[in-house]
Amino acid sequence: MSTPAQVSGSAAEPDGLEDRLQRFATIWSRAIFPVTATSMTRTEFEQHLLPLARRLSAALHAQPFDAAPAHAVGTALVAAHCTDPDALSRTLGVVDSYLVLYCGAGDMPADDLRARCARLQHALAAGFARALRERTLVEQEAIARSALSARAFAEQALHATEARFRAVFQEAAIGIGIADLDGNVLDVNEALTRMFGGLEHLVRGRNVTEWVHPEDAPHVWKLYGELVRGERDHFRVEKPFYRSDGTALWTNLTVSLLRDAEGRPQYQLALMEDTTERRLLNLRLRYEATHDALTGLPNRSLFFERLDKALNAGDGTRFGLCYLDLDGFKAINDSLGHAAGDRLLVEVADRLESCATAPGEMVARLGGDEFVALTTGPDVSPQDTEELAGRILNALSTPIGLDGREITVRGSIGIVEGCAGERGSADVLRSADITMYRAKSAGGNRYERADAEADARAITRHGLTTALPAALDRGEFFIEYQPLVHLGDGTVHGAEALVRWCHPQHGVLGPDRFIPLAEHTGLIVPLGRWVLEEAVRQARYWEHPHADGGPLRINVNLSPTQLHHPGLVTDIVDVLERSGLAPGALCLEVTESALIGADEDLLKPLRQLAEMGVDIALDDFGTGYSNLANLRRLPVSVLKLDRSFTRGMQQHPADPVDLKIVEGIVSLAHSLELAVTVEGVETAAQADQLRALGCDTAQGWYYARPGAPDRIHRLVLADAV
Repeated sequence: MSTPAQVSGSAAEPDGLEDRLQRFATIWSRAIFPVTATSMTRTEFEQHLLPLARRLSAALHAQPFDAAPAHAVGTALVAAHCTDPDALSRTLGVVDSYLVLYCGAGDMPADDLRARCARLQHALAAGFARALRERTLVEQEAIARSALSARAFAEQALHATEARFRAVFQEAAIGIGIADLDGNVLDVNEALTRMFGGLEHLVRGRNVTEWVHPEDAPHVWKLYGELVRGERDHFRVEKPFYRSDGTALWTNLTVSLLRDAEGRPQYQLALMEDTTERRLLNLRLRYEATHDALTGLPNRSLFFERLDKALNAGDGTRFGLCYLDLDGFKAINDSLGHAAGDRLLVEVADRLESCATAPGEMVARLGGDEFVALTTGPDVSPQDTEELAGRILNALSTPIGLDGREITVRGSIGIVEGCAGERGSADVLRSADITMYRAKSAGGNRYERADAEADARAITRHGLTTALPAALDRGEFFIEYQPLVHLGDGTVHGAEALVRWCHPQHGVLGPDRFIPLAEHTGLIVPLGRWVLEEAVRQARYWEHPHADGGPLRINVNLSPTQLHHPGLVTDIVDVLERSGLAPGALCLEVTESALIGADEDLLKPLRQLAEMGVDIALDDFGTGYSNLANLRRLPVSVLKLDRSFTRGMQQHPADPVDLKIVEGIVSLAHSLELAVTVEGVETAAQADQLRALGCDTAQGWYYARPGAPDRIHRLVLADAV
């Protein structure tokens, strides 16, 4: 019993044990006060129950455990005139529902607390029963001494007591069964009978060893043997049973050992909670969490679970993975709608599932139109994985009917295979993804095998792509300039601005390493504007009159994406006006391939710039197989011959075919009043041949490699001298 000081100290703690005990006593009094014959008020009765609640709480945590205090609590209830059958059943219900909830705080596992709570209920019921029985005997003796008529009253009281015991047993919400130590079922309550189909003979009289189930946990019957031998007092397990109709009954089963007065094992008491519906719900939730809602295939989560298991097997297991992406699926969604696209995915899933039926094979949908097939086992070879990929492509080759149309489905597959323990699942899937895109880039409807070098290149490209925006903000780009030399007198006519990236890990990168990535991400527009601003600013600094009185010209490349940008003309005009550079000092180089088949909308901004005086050069001329007649409709003033035409002039004698081609292009260009620039000049022989053929300007390593802007300045000054 707590002292006043202890109670006061507990009450001072927020939500302390005394507060929880008080709430437990309140719930208890509300439950049994209406069926208790007492002269106390409900508040007085609640205070009467509080010490009993303390006893139960102390017994719950006692070490070693002893259920005797609960026996005394049952006796005390009878002493407080709580003798109605409902008083005991309600008390057991309160103890079952709230004792662990309010008094279970501590380090003891929840299962142990629930088991102790069950034993406390048994002891409380036993104490209650014993007290009732003793009270009845006292009454019987008093009545026997007084009159024969009182004996009849005592018999009635005894009958009532037995009825109370039966009420507790029969009306319990959980299944209760009693068996002897040999396992023969002696008695069962109505709840347990209902669990097994509602017929008592299906349970009573049977032996518990008949209820072995294939899904029993390995240690269940070991625990049972220890219990009947008296080596343990109880055990709690999840156990399935077979019903008479063949269905499974899943239960939380608690089996306790009942001993006689001398402590010898006497009976088994089983408490069963039906968890079948809960288990089915959990299985359903597990299925929904691991399977794709549209196709019913395993989803990304289950696939990674299987892949991790295979990769961590460590027993010589090999794996093969086929990563599939449908070719052109977006076009189907866009043209036929997403509902049709979903039906197509369902059909594809069915076909893929039919391709992976061998042991160790599975197909999963990762999302969208991406699927993966996995095969695992000690004998999986590269050929097996390729055969699986071939079966998949063959299964997709038959057209699929959608809304009256025959849709031909194609797919690209990346194959990765290897041994368990070599790589992680994320690394394997990344390699498969990269390889799949190689197959798609090669035309699709095919498979490619993973290649470590190709993976490394793709990873590097991805790293450069993600680093591009920050690189521009951090000022990691710079420009080198290559002079344009007038072939007639050898003077510097201008310079081409060539952007470089000073990457912190990879060093200086040429435009071929990052311009395509900038084009793909759209960063080419801000990068191109930065190059234009820097080049124009540098040209303004270089500004120097030539023999013909014109300024030094700066050539800047324009990408196809920049050509389509609506602010192109505005940006260029703004840069020229702010720098003060004359439009005639700027030449914009556009590749021939960007202008093949160009319509008037694309040519309009170039025409506006040409009308302002900006020169437009057609770069890499001769590589795009364009119609030469189209030159008349293009707003260009310069042709830049691709180096492939002049490479044959490096040898002696020069290739006569190259000479004729260049001579014809120069003649055509001059007839259209276009200047001709040649790039890639590396020898004096080339320069002499090109001068003789009438080319106007040239650039190449023969004159100077791309370099810092001050070197161009020195060349210009040397020409002036």
